[in-house]
Amino acid sequence: MKSLDEQMGVIRRGVVQIVEERELREKLGRGKRLRVKLGVDPTAADLHLGFTVVLRKLRQFQDLGHQAVLIIGTYTAQVGDPSGRDKSRPQLAEETVVGNAQKYLEQAGKILSMETLEVRYNGEWFKQMAFMDVIKLLAKSTVARTLEREDFAARVAAGTPVYLHEMVYPLMQGYDSVMVKADVELGGSDQTFNLMVGRDLQRDAGQEPQVCITMPLLEGLDGVRKMSKSFGNYVGINDAPNEMFGKVMSVSDELMWKYYELVTDVPMEEIAEMRAGVAAGTFHPMEAKKRLGHALVRLYHGVAAAEAARKEFERVFSAREAPGAMAEVHVVPDGEGKIDVVGLLVEYGMAGSKGEARRLIAQGAVQLGEERVKEMKVAAPGVREAVLRAGKRRFVKVIIEREVRA
Repeated sequence: MKSLDEQMGVIRRGVVQIVEERELREKLGRGKRLRVKLGVDPTAADLHLGFTVVLRKLRQFQDLGHQAVLIIGTYTAQVGDPSGRDKSRPQLAEETVVGNAQKYLEQAGKILSMETLEVRYNGEWFKQMAFMDVIKLLAKSTVARTLEREDFAARVAAGTPVYLHEMVYPLMQGYDSVMVKADVELGGSDQTFNLMVGRDLQRDAGQEPQVCITMPLLEGLDGVRKMSKSFGNYVGINDAPNEMFGKVMSVSDELMWKYYELVTDVPMEEIAEMRAGVAAGTFHPMEAKKRLGHALVRLYHGVAAAEAARKEFERVFSAREAPGAMAEVHVVPDGEGKIDVVGLLVEYGMAGSKGEARRLIAQGAVQLGEERVKEMKVAAPGVREAVLRAGKRRFVKVIIEREVRA
């Protein structure tokens, strides 16, 4: 196992806060194999880079020889984490949560060492609770303390409802820590309140309180809002190599350094050298961004795919050519001679939803042949074949069928 200082160097990478760092050093100094907890609510089936920030930190603890404990929130996901929300989350059905959890674990396996990972489902203990057990848990906190949360306080000030089940959520997350006897808990910076509740409940249960380590939220491709599928600003870890590489190339020059630190394994010394070179004008930011794209594709698809994605990007965007291999779609115009562009974008994976497709069109990012698409449906072009382009990276060849084929 690495020395104390070496472990702390790995752990501190990309961290917002450690509560308390002194306690963490004491735990590590005992030579104890720490139980490091990460709780996830599988509210969606697909993971993007934003989710990987804490998963990668958990993997770092695994590599340091500690026990990673991944808690799947089969019960907490049905309540909905209110952290950072200006309104209530929708409550999910148990079968939806369980289905998402399986897909979540399959993707998390690209980051975590599944051989040593301890996976727990918090339904194990919450299912066993009688109503009086719930009352006893609620008695561990106060309404006043819960309303100290910035998100709850903001909602109350704005006249937006805060429901009682949302106020239970931090206690449920904290109780998870008691049940698995966590030494450390990881979470996003918006999770600080919930993590601290875990410390209180552990003290009350006679356990040594966990150390809380928070990670920053990763901004999406727009550089403004946190990465989210609903905003259409995400990079999915299951994105095809060319798609992943191309999306990364749209990250701003400043934001790419945060991506390097949080979602790649590129050494910090190498990142510092590249950043200094860009600042001095001796290293082009485009080359730094290509290396970022290569690093991420390599992580999730391998070296060969990363090399091919870089070459394809350079071929398409340096030579301004359409990709060599494009999906082909045969389209019959409707009775008005129009093509449903929104439907095509969603069906062929050029947009994650109809809402994202409409946003791309509104932003002027969709082109059919030589014409910019301005409406959801457009008149079929006069030629038989035309390339449908969404943004700078996504293409499909549209073949216009003037008559329905038998």
